[in-house]
Amino acid sequence: MVRKTIGLNEEITKFLDDLNHPFRKEIEQLRIYILTSNKDLAENIKWNGPNYSINSEDRITLRILPTTTKKIQLIFHCGAKVKEQQKEKLIKQDFDILKWKTNDRAIATFKNMLEIEKGKNDLSIIVSEWIKATK
Repeated sequence: MVRKTIGLNEEITKFLDDLNHPFRKEIEQLRIYILTSNKDLAENIKWNGPNYSINSEDRITLRILPTTTKKIQLIFHCGAKVKEQQKEKLIKQDFDILKWKTNDRAIATFKNMLEIEKGKNDLSIIVSEWIKATK
C-alpha cells in the first residue's frame, strides 16, 4: 500500500525486478526518498532507469550503472534540451553528496545503503531545492 501512496510506478518496479541488479534495494530506497521529498514528482523510465519529472519536465534521473562499477548515481538536471548556461549553481547550499558538473547539472553517487541512509536528509533538501530552482 505504501507504494501507491508515494507514487511508485509499477512499470518501473517490474522493470527493476526484471533487471535483477545487485543494487536493487538501494535503488528502491532512493526511489522512496525522491518521491517522498516532493509529492508533485512523477516517476517514469528514461535512459534505462527511473526518471522523475514535474509538469512533464525531466529533473532527476537515477543512473543504474553496470554491476561492475559498484555504484549508482542520481543525476540532477534540467531536461535533455540544451539551455543557456546558468551563471550560478541552481542550489546555493553546499552538500557533500553533490558534485557539480555545470551550474545546472549535479550528480550524487552512492556505493552502498549506508551512504544512502546517511545522505537521506541532505537528499530530501536537494530534491526540494532542485525542483524549486527548476520550475
